[in-house]
Amino acid sequence: MALIEKNYGISLVVRGEKLLLEGPSAAVTQAGELLTHLVARLRQAPRLSSEEVRSLIARERRSADPETSTEEDGVMRTYRAAVRARSSGQAQYLQAIEDHDIVFAIGPAGTGKTYLAVAAAVAALRQKQVSRIVLARPAVEAGESLGFLPGALEDKVDPYLRPLYDALQDLLEPERLRRFQDMKIIEVVPLAYMRGRTLNEAFIILDEAQNTTPQQMKMFLTRLGSRSKATITGDITQIDLPREQPSGLIEIQKILTHLPGLAFCYLSERDVIRNPLVQEIIKAYERHEQAGPAPSREGR
Repeated sequence: MALIEKNYGISLVVRGEKLLLEGPSAAVTQAGELLTHLVARLRQAPRLSSEEVRSLIARERRSADPETSTEEDGVMRTYRAAVRARSSGQAQYLQAIEDHDIVFAIGPAGTGKTYLAVAAAVAALRQKQVSRIVLARPAVEAGESLGFLPGALEDKVDPYLRPLYDALQDLLEPERLRRFQDMKIIEVVPLAYMRGRTLNEAFIILDEAQNTTPQQMKMFLTRLGSRSKATITGDITQIDLPREQPSGLIEIQKILTHLPGLAFCYLSERDVIRNPLVQEIIKAYERHEQAGPAPSREGR
Protein backbone atom coordinates (compact mmCIF):
# COMPACT_ATOMS: atom_id res chain seq x y z
CA MET A 1 0.00 0.00 0.00
CA ALA A 2 2.81 2.39 0.88
CA LEU A 3 4.33 1.84 -2.57
CA ILE A 4 1.08 2.79 -4.29
CA GLU A 5 0.51 5.79 -2.03
CA LYS A 6 4.02 7.10 -2.71
CA ASN A 7 3.88 6.67 -6.49
CA TYR A 8 0.40 8.11 -6.99
CA GLY A 9 0.40 10.74 -4.24
CA ILE A 10 -2.77 9.40 -2.65
CA SER A 11 -3.79 7.84 0.65
CA LEU A 12 -5.32 4.37 1.02
CA VAL A 13 -7.66 3.71 3.93
CA VAL A 14 -8.95 0.24 4.77
CA ARG A 15 -12.45 0.13 6.25
CA GLY A 16 -13.67 -3.40 6.74
CA GLU A 17 -13.66 -5.03 3.32
CA LYS A 18 -13.51 -1.69 1.51
CA LEU A 19 -10.43 0.20 0.34
CA LEU A 20 -10.92 3.98 0.13
CA LEU A 21 -8.70 6.14 -2.10
CA GLU A 22 -8.22 9.81 -1.29
CA GLY A 23 -6.33 12.38 -3.36
CA PRO A 24 -6.45 14.19 -6.74
CA SER A 25 -9.16 12.73 -8.97
CA ALA A 26 -6.76 11.82 -11.82
CA ALA A 27 -4.38 10.05 -9.42
CA VAL A 28 -7.27 8.22 -7.74
CA THR A 29 -8.53 7.04 -11.13
CA GLN A 30 -5.10 5.73 -12.16
CA ALA A 31 -4.51 4.07 -8.79
CA GLY A 32 -7.98 2.50 -8.95
CA GLU A 33 -7.18 0.97 -12.34
CA LEU A 34 -3.93 -0.41 -10.94
CA LEU A 35 -5.69 -1.91 -7.91
CA THR A 36 -8.29 -3.54 -10.15
CA HIS A 37 -5.49 -5.15 -12.12
CA LEU A 38 -3.69 -6.23 -8.94
CA VAL A 39 -6.84 -7.96 -7.67
CA ALA A 40 -7.14 -9.85 -10.97
CA ARG A 41 -3.47 -10.86 -10.73
CA LEU A 42 -3.83 -12.05 -7.15
CA ARG A 43 -6.74 -14.25 -8.16
CA GLN A 44 -4.35 -16.03 -10.53
CA ALA A 45 -1.46 -16.29 -8.06
CA PRO A 46 -1.48 -15.53 -4.33
CA ARG A 47 1.98 -13.94 -4.30
CA LEU A 48 2.96 -10.59 -5.76
CA SER A 49 6.40 -9.10 -5.13
CA SER A 50 7.14 -5.41 -4.65
CA GLU A 51 9.19 -5.51 -7.86
CA GLU A 52 6.14 -6.74 -9.77
CA VAL A 53 4.07 -3.93 -8.28
CA ARG A 54 6.70 -1.35 -9.34
CA SER A 55 6.73 -2.84 -12.84
CA LEU A 56 2.94 -2.70 -13.02
CA ILE A 57 2.91 0.93 -11.86
CA ALA A 58 5.40 1.86 -14.58
CA ARG A 59 3.39 0.03 -17.23
CA GLU A 60 0.10 1.53 -16.09
CA ARG A 61 1.60 5.01 -16.38
CA ARG A 62 2.88 4.26 -19.88
CA SER A 63 -0.54 2.94 -20.90
CA ALA A 64 -2.20 6.09 -19.51
CA ASP A 65 0.00 8.24 -21.78
CA PRO A 66 -1.47 8.16 -25.32
CA GLU A 67 1.95 8.99 -26.80
CA THR A 68 3.59 5.91 -25.30
CA SER A 69 0.67 3.50 -25.14
CA THR A 70 0.71 0.80 -27.79
CA GLU A 71 -0.71 -2.67 -28.22
CA GLU A 72 2.82 -4.01 -28.71
CA ASP A 73 3.60 -4.14 -24.99
CA GLY A 74 1.79 -7.47 -24.52
CA VAL A 75 -1.23 -5.93 -22.79
CA MET A 76 -4.78 -7.23 -23.14
CA ARG A 77 -7.06 -4.35 -22.13
CA THR A 78 -10.34 -5.84 -20.99
CA TYR A 79 -13.36 -4.12 -19.44
CA ARG A 80 -12.15 -4.64 -15.85
CA ALA A 81 -8.36 -4.90 -16.00
CA ALA A 82 -5.28 -4.88 -18.18
CA VAL A 83 -3.91 -8.43 -18.45
CA ARG A 84 -0.22 -8.96 -19.19
CA ALA A 85 2.05 -11.90 -19.85
CA ARG A 86 3.99 -13.00 -16.77
CA SER A 87 6.54 -15.21 -18.50
CA SER A 88 8.33 -15.40 -21.83
CA GLY A 89 6.14 -18.34 -22.84
CA GLN A 90 2.98 -16.37 -22.13
CA ALA A 91 4.34 -13.39 -24.08
CA GLN A 92 4.96 -15.62 -27.10
CA TYR A 93 1.46 -17.07 -26.69
CA LEU A 94 -0.20 -13.63 -26.71
CA GLN A 95 1.88 -12.57 -29.71
CA ALA A 96 0.81 -15.71 -31.56
CA ILE A 97 -2.85 -14.88 -30.89
CA GLU A 98 -2.23 -11.39 -32.27
CA ASP A 99 -0.48 -12.68 -35.41
CA HIS A 100 -2.48 -15.80 -36.33
CA ASP A 101 -6.09 -16.77 -37.00
CA ILE A 102 -5.77 -20.15 -35.24
CA VAL A 103 -3.54 -20.81 -32.22
CA PHE A 104 -3.05 -24.04 -30.27
CA ALA A 105 -1.81 -23.57 -26.68
CA ILE A 106 -0.56 -26.80 -25.11
CA GLY A 107 0.82 -26.95 -21.59
CA PRO A 108 0.27 -28.04 -17.98
CA ALA A 109 -2.24 -26.67 -15.51
CA GLY A 110 -1.66 -23.18 -14.19
CA THR A 111 0.14 -21.73 -17.21
CA GLY A 112 -2.66 -19.31 -18.04
CA LYS A 113 -3.74 -21.00 -21.29
CA THR A 114 -7.46 -20.43 -20.78
CA TYR A 115 -7.29 -17.15 -18.86
CA LEU A 116 -5.08 -15.43 -21.43
CA ALA A 117 -7.22 -16.72 -24.32
CA VAL A 118 -10.37 -15.33 -22.68
CA ALA A 119 -8.57 -12.04 -21.95
CA ALA A 120 -7.50 -11.77 -25.59
CA ALA A 121 -11.08 -12.47 -26.70
CA VAL A 122 -12.56 -9.85 -24.36
CA ALA A 123 -9.92 -7.32 -25.46
CA ALA A 124 -10.75 -8.00 -29.11
CA LEU A 125 -14.46 -7.53 -28.39
CA ARG A 126 -13.79 -4.28 -26.52
CA GLN A 127 -11.75 -2.98 -29.48
CA LYS A 128 -14.53 -4.07 -31.89
CA GLN A 129 -12.19 -6.44 -33.74
CA VAL A 130 -14.88 -9.12 -33.35
CA SER A 131 -18.61 -8.89 -32.73
CA ARG A 132 -18.96 -11.90 -30.42
CA ILE A 133 -17.15 -14.48 -28.32
CA VAL A 134 -17.93 -18.19 -28.28
CA LEU A 135 -16.31 -20.40 -25.65
CA ALA A 136 -16.68 -24.17 -25.86
CA ARG A 137 -15.62 -27.16 -23.78
CA PRO A 138 -16.13 -30.90 -24.23
CA ALA A 139 -18.35 -32.32 -21.48
CA VAL A 140 -16.24 -35.40 -20.88
CA GLU A 141 -17.34 -37.70 -18.07
CA ALA A 142 -14.22 -37.77 -15.87
CA GLY A 143 -15.08 -40.69 -13.61
CA GLU A 144 -18.71 -39.58 -13.23
CA SER A 145 -21.67 -40.19 -15.53
CA LEU A 146 -23.66 -37.16 -16.65
CA GLY A 147 -26.78 -39.30 -16.55
CA PHE A 148 -26.50 -39.73 -12.80
CA LEU A 149 -25.85 -36.08 -11.97
CA PRO A 150 -28.89 -34.20 -10.57
CA GLY A 151 -30.85 -31.55 -12.47
CA ALA A 152 -31.70 -30.72 -16.08
CA LEU A 153 -29.16 -30.87 -18.93
CA GLU A 154 -28.03 -27.28 -18.29
CA ASP A 155 -27.36 -28.11 -14.63
CA LYS A 156 -25.35 -31.18 -15.60
CA VAL A 157 -23.22 -29.34 -18.15
CA ASP A 158 -22.64 -26.18 -16.07
CA PRO A 159 -19.78 -27.60 -13.92
CA TYR A 160 -17.77 -28.36 -17.08
CA LEU A 161 -18.14 -24.75 -18.23
CA ARG A 162 -17.55 -23.11 -14.84
CA PRO A 163 -13.82 -22.31 -15.42
CA LEU A 164 -14.79 -20.26 -18.47
CA TYR A 165 -17.38 -18.32 -16.47
CA ASP A 166 -14.78 -17.69 -13.75
CA ALA A 167 -12.41 -16.09 -16.29
CA LEU A 168 -15.20 -13.98 -17.79
CA GLN A 169 -16.24 -12.71 -14.36
CA ASP A 170 -12.68 -11.52 -13.75
CA LEU A 171 -12.61 -9.57 -17.01
CA LEU A 172 -16.12 -8.07 -17.32
CA GLU A 173 -18.39 -6.30 -14.88
CA PRO A 174 -21.30 -8.56 -13.77
CA GLU A 175 -23.99 -6.42 -15.40
CA ARG A 176 -22.10 -6.18 -18.72
CA LEU A 177 -21.47 -9.95 -18.71
CA ARG A 178 -25.16 -10.69 -18.12
CA ARG A 179 -26.17 -8.26 -20.87
CA PHE A 180 -23.68 -9.73 -23.34
CA GLN A 181 -24.89 -13.25 -22.58
CA ASP A 182 -28.55 -12.25 -22.97
CA MET A 183 -27.71 -10.69 -26.34
CA LYS A 184 -25.63 -13.76 -27.36
CA ILE A 185 -22.58 -11.53 -27.75
CA ILE A 186 -20.88 -13.98 -25.39
CA GLU A 187 -21.80 -17.66 -25.47
CA VAL A 188 -20.43 -20.45 -23.27
CA VAL A 189 -21.50 -23.79 -24.73
CA PRO A 190 -20.67 -27.50 -24.68
CA LEU A 191 -18.63 -28.49 -27.73
CA ALA A 192 -21.45 -30.64 -29.12
CA TYR A 193 -23.57 -27.49 -29.55
CA MET A 194 -21.09 -26.15 -32.13
CA ARG A 195 -22.05 -28.66 -34.82
CA GLY A 196 -23.60 -27.12 -37.94
CA ARG A 197 -22.65 -23.52 -37.09
CA THR A 198 -20.52 -21.06 -39.05
CA LEU A 199 -19.13 -18.25 -36.91
CA ASN A 200 -18.22 -14.96 -38.60
CA GLU A 201 -16.51 -12.01 -36.87
CA ALA A 202 -16.08 -14.14 -33.77
CA PHE A 203 -13.34 -15.03 -31.30
CA ILE A 204 -13.80 -18.74 -30.61
CA ILE A 205 -12.09 -20.63 -27.79
CA LEU A 206 -12.00 -24.40 -27.34
CA ASP A 207 -10.86 -25.24 -23.81
CA GLU A 208 -9.77 -28.67 -22.49
CA ALA A 209 -9.14 -29.69 -26.10
CA GLN A 210 -7.18 -32.77 -25.01
CA ASN A 211 -10.59 -34.33 -24.32
CA THR A 212 -11.85 -33.93 -27.90
CA THR A 213 -11.89 -36.82 -30.34
CA PRO A 214 -10.26 -36.29 -33.77
CA GLN A 215 -13.75 -35.98 -35.27
CA GLN A 216 -14.75 -33.31 -32.74
CA MET A 217 -11.53 -31.37 -33.38
CA LYS A 218 -12.22 -31.36 -37.13
CA MET A 219 -15.79 -30.26 -36.50
CA PHE A 220 -14.64 -27.38 -34.30
CA LEU A 221 -11.93 -26.11 -36.66
CA THR A 222 -14.32 -26.05 -39.60
CA ARG A 223 -16.72 -23.70 -37.73
CA LEU A 224 -14.37 -20.77 -38.34
CA GLY A 225 -15.98 -18.13 -40.54
CA SER A 226 -14.71 -14.92 -42.10
CA ARG A 227 -12.86 -12.38 -39.92
CA SER A 228 -12.75 -14.85 -37.03
CA LYS A 229 -10.05 -16.15 -34.71
CA ALA A 230 -9.82 -19.41 -32.79
CA THR A 231 -7.69 -20.42 -29.82
CA ILE A 232 -7.52 -24.06 -28.76
CA THR A 233 -6.11 -24.86 -25.32
CA GLY A 234 -5.32 -28.14 -23.62
CA ASP A 235 -3.06 -30.24 -21.40
CA ILE A 236 -2.12 -33.52 -23.06
CA THR A 237 -0.97 -34.96 -19.72
CA GLN A 238 -4.56 -34.89 -18.39
CA ILE A 239 -6.69 -36.75 -20.92
CA ASP A 240 -10.01 -38.09 -19.63
CA LEU A 241 -11.03 -39.95 -22.80
CA PRO A 242 -11.32 -43.75 -22.76
CA ARG A 243 -7.89 -45.35 -23.10
CA GLU A 244 -8.63 -46.66 -26.61
CA GLN A 245 -9.88 -43.26 -27.86
CA PRO A 246 -7.20 -41.03 -29.45
CA SER A 247 -7.09 -37.36 -28.48
CA GLY A 248 -7.87 -34.84 -31.19
CA LEU A 249 -5.32 -32.42 -29.71
CA ILE A 250 -2.50 -34.95 -30.03
CA GLU A 251 -3.50 -36.00 -33.53
CA ILE A 252 -3.89 -32.44 -34.84
CA GLN A 253 -0.20 -31.75 -34.18
CA LYS A 254 0.62 -34.36 -36.84
CA ILE A 255 -1.97 -33.12 -39.36
CA LEU A 256 -1.63 -29.33 -39.30
CA THR A 257 2.04 -28.68 -39.88
CA HIS A 258 3.53 -25.61 -41.56
CA LEU A 259 0.16 -24.06 -42.41
CA PRO A 260 0.19 -20.26 -42.75
CA GLY A 261 -2.06 -18.40 -40.34
CA LEU A 262 -1.76 -21.12 -37.70
CA ALA A 263 0.58 -21.50 -34.71
CA PHE A 264 1.34 -24.02 -31.95
CA CYS A 265 2.48 -22.63 -28.58
CA TYR A 266 3.97 -24.96 -25.98
CA LEU A 267 3.95 -23.77 -22.38
CA SER A 268 5.87 -25.49 -19.58
CA GLU A 269 6.17 -25.49 -15.80
CA ARG A 270 8.27 -22.31 -16.13
CA ASP A 271 5.07 -20.52 -17.19
CA VAL A 272 2.99 -21.65 -14.20
CA ILE A 273 1.48 -18.62 -12.43
CA ARG A 274 -0.43 -20.34 -9.64
CA ASN A 275 0.95 -21.23 -6.24
CA PRO A 276 4.70 -21.95 -6.69
CA LEU A 277 4.06 -25.44 -5.31
CA VAL A 278 2.17 -26.24 -8.54
CA GLN A 279 5.47 -26.05 -10.46
CA GLU A 280 7.00 -28.61 -8.12
CA ILE A 281 3.96 -30.89 -8.43
CA ILE A 282 4.22 -30.81 -12.24
CA LYS A 283 7.95 -31.60 -12.08
CA ALA A 284 7.30 -34.49 -9.68
CA TYR A 285 4.73 -36.01 -12.04
CA GLU A 286 7.12 -35.63 -14.99
CA ARG A 287 9.88 -37.45 -13.06
CA HIS A 288 7.45 -40.20 -12.13
CA GLU A 289 6.27 -40.67 -15.72
CA GLN A 290 9.83 -40.72 -17.07
CA ALA A 291 10.74 -43.41 -14.55
CA GLY A 292 8.22 -45.77 -16.13
CA PRO A 293 5.33 -47.80 -14.68
CA ALA A 294 5.46 -48.93 -11.06
CA PRO A 295 6.03 -52.64 -10.31
CA SER A 296 2.92 -54.80 -10.27
CA ARG A 297 1.34 -55.52 -6.90
CA GLU A 298 0.62 -59.11 -7.88
CA GLY A 299 2.49 -61.75 -5.94
CA ARG A 300 3.12 -59.50 -2.92
